[in-house]
Amino acid sequence: MKIDMKQPILDKNDAIARELRERFAEHHVYVVDLLASPGSGKTSTILATIDALRDEFNIAVIEGDIASSVDAEKIKAQGIAAVQINTGGACHLESAMIKRAIDVLDLERLDLIIVENVGNLVCPTDFDLGENAKVMILSVPEGDDKPLKYPGVFQVSEAVILNKVDTMPVFNFNQEAFEESVNQLNPQAPIFPLSATTGEGLEAWTNWLAERIRKA
Repeated sequence: MKIDMKQPILDKNDAIARELRERFAEHHVYVVDLLASPGSGKTSTILATIDALRDEFNIAVIEGDIASSVDAEKIKAQGIAAVQINTGGACHLESAMIKRAIDVLDLERLDLIIVENVGNLVCPTDFDLGENAKVMILSVPEGDDKPLKYPGVFQVSEAVILNKVDTMPVFNFNQEAFEESVNQLNPQAPIFPLSATTGEGLEAWTNWLAERIRKA
């Protein structure tokens, strides 16, 4: 006899996610779930995004990590509300974790919540967090073949950020091949080449996000 535990887990997760989505919609809060590998520049991208949008929008961040609160402290240092979730070994966030996290946030005052998921290109793709959009971040040093190796994360993303483009001359990264692979997997997803540290290309990404926040 084979017992499939995955579907009951996902069903429970999806039920909570639907509750969260209704709650976010009621308060007109736009929620982004950022997916990426460790070292791709998630936190630096979040900080650059906050810096670009904070004059117009009230922002909070939910930080997901296996351990530590290093990234949440960086966010708080910028005067932004941040809630740390430590999964204790789990390779992804779940909607129940998000539900507990937002209980300490004032949704009435927020326009945008950025969820920094656990660094992983596989596990988080199956778990709905009640977000408006999943966004994938890949950095140039990781290589242009990642869409071929991890197609699922690119297929579920509503946008793809190619980070650290300032390092392109150092790495053998074929941007044309990368974009072609992404377009084959997910032709609707825009690709934003940028450098979170230098600011190159950041405006296109933040304009795309701002337009969606205003419609929430």
